[in-house]
Amino acid sequence: MRIQNSMRFQKSIIALALMLSAPLISAQDDYVAPRTLNGQPDLQGVWANNSTTPLQRPEFFADRATLTEDEYQRLLARAAEIESGGGDALFGDGFLNAVITGEVESYDPSTGNYDQSWMSSRNVERRTSLIVDPPNGRLPAMLPEARERMTAEARIRRENPSDSYTSRPLQERCITYGMPYMLAGYNSYYQIVQSATHVAIIQEMIHDVRLIPLDAGDHIDADIRLWHGDSRGHFEGDTLVIETRNFSDESVFMGARGNRLFTERFTRTADDVLRYEFTIEDEQTWERPWTAVINYTHSEDPIYEYACHEGNYALEGILSGARAEERRAAE
Repeated sequence: MRIQNSMRFQKSIIALALMLSAPLISAQDDYVAPRTLNGQPDLQGVWANNSTTPLQRPEFFADRATLTEDEYQRLLARAAEIESGGGDALFGDGFLNAVITGEVESYDPSTGNYDQSWMSSRNVERRTSLIVDPPNGRLPAMLPEARERMTAEARIRRENPSDSYTSRPLQERCITYGMPYMLAGYNSYYQIVQSATHVAIIQEMIHDVRLIPLDAGDHIDADIRLWHGDSRGHFEGDTLVIETRNFSDESVFMGARGNRLFTERFTRTADDVLRYEFTIEDEQTWERPWTAVINYTHSEDPIYEYACHEGNYALEGILSGARAEERRAAE
């Protein structure tokens, strides 16, 4: 639990009042982004992903990409109740699920959950899914071989969760949450810094930093694999386009491994809104590429230190406990 989230919570009462009167995210059709000293669209600042919109569209919305006015007003009211109620924290898609079903599912029932006071105030949108392509707002079908691969990997994790330090999740070992980091409402802040030749994107979660050259030529050799892949960026009008490939096979995103091609588009659509669009292509995982859009909102708060320690100082205890269980089983 981090002090900065508590500080942000102190501002949530004001945010809740605003939520009940108007949407927090409002792009401007005729908006022209400000420029840096070298003439680039100025994307700099701290940006937050606190949207309540789920990645996939709940099936009962069918082909509806947006909420009705009545649904939207009910969502605003329910969001205020949830945020002020102090119950279990609602991470990511869990927020809309709780509004729809009326049930709050604990994020971590085995060890105890965070409560809502540790979450940032959420931005309520009219959209029913972050996914914009396919048009049904759902992930494309996963290939049979990808499903088999994921099933096998899950079985290994279940049967040997503490076989060695490499059996523990990358995020638990404070290495990375991967890219893109999708969880909204908790450590979901980014800072963008630009120069004439590079763009740096600092991710608050596990303090990851991506340094992306602009128009820097070809990607590195395909044999070189990185946690966040190898990125190359350029501007298309007011949009920063970043293409990333050469991911490590250990850097898994929703079942996709090192083969994926990841294309991002950052466009400032208002002084306080940054449209983040990404497309994932991986012919070894899904039947077709898919695209999602997240509307980041500007934050006056700085990026805070993510004081992550490998295994929260518990990795030695986790592994020694597993060895003790093995000895008991052998006896």
